[in-house]
Amino acid sequence: MFARERQSRRRSAEALRLVSVSKAYGAGDSAVTALDRVTLSLPAGSFTAVMGPSGSGKSTLLQCAAGLDRPDQGQILVDGEEMSGGSEAALTKFRRDRIGFIFQQYNLLPTLTVEENTSLPLRLAGRKADPERVRAILTQVGLGDRLGHLPDELSGGQRQRVAIARALVTRPGVIFADEPTGALDTRSARDVLSLLREGVRLHGTTVVLVTHDPVAASYADSVLFLADGRLAGRLSAPTAEAVAARMTHLGDQAAEQYAMEV
Repeated sequence: MFARERQSRRRSAEALRLVSVSKAYGAGDSAVTALDRVTLSLPAGSFTAVMGPSGSGKSTLLQCAAGLDRPDQGQILVDGEEMSGGSEAALTKFRRDRIGFIFQQYNLLPTLTVEENTSLPLRLAGRKADPERVRAILTQVGLGDRLGHLPDELSGGQRQRVAIARALVTRPGVIFADEPTGALDTRSARDVLSLLREGVRLHGTTVVLVTHDPVAASYADSVLFLADGRLAGRLSAPTAEAVAARMTHLGDQAAEQYAMEV
């Protein structure tokens, strides 16, 4: 479905790097460490799922890596460029230039058409939208005949396809997808995950998927597991069964740790 596309920005061979990234919430005795000196590297053109038990830090990892939250310490590089600790305006510009987002709730503006929602990130960044490119991407995700439709006229799966097109249109270094299939039926979820995988394979996209679903994770090239804010393993060429087994093991470990603490 996706045509190969020449990238206008020279890409780094490493799409995402975290070096000793830590994040805690609260203070004193009530402080909770969400990330504990996490270091990882993801190559460009990869599809990585992030999983872990509840409270493992996977959502915090996404928020910090995507520039939605600031870590307490450590270094984050996206597409070879460090995400600086400068002003909020500088961080917003970095996100617009380097990062794409896909969320569970789509976050489409109800008064804008499919085409207008897709080109919105370009307009917010002060960049001219190429109508031919926008329409080509929407055609690639199966919405070439829905350009003038409003979000309320689309199914959930179609809305998520708009979100994928919107994330692709800026040619980001990394796309972060936070439970993108959580609100979809099984068939729509499978279609969306297939689109993401195809985008990685043919479009050169780098995707980081946070999910609790072993089936969703099985679409990725590899799975990173988190437990208690730390990396707890990696699984290459994952199957849903292997992911579920690893998650059960991590859940047992978390339960044992909780029993020891209380």
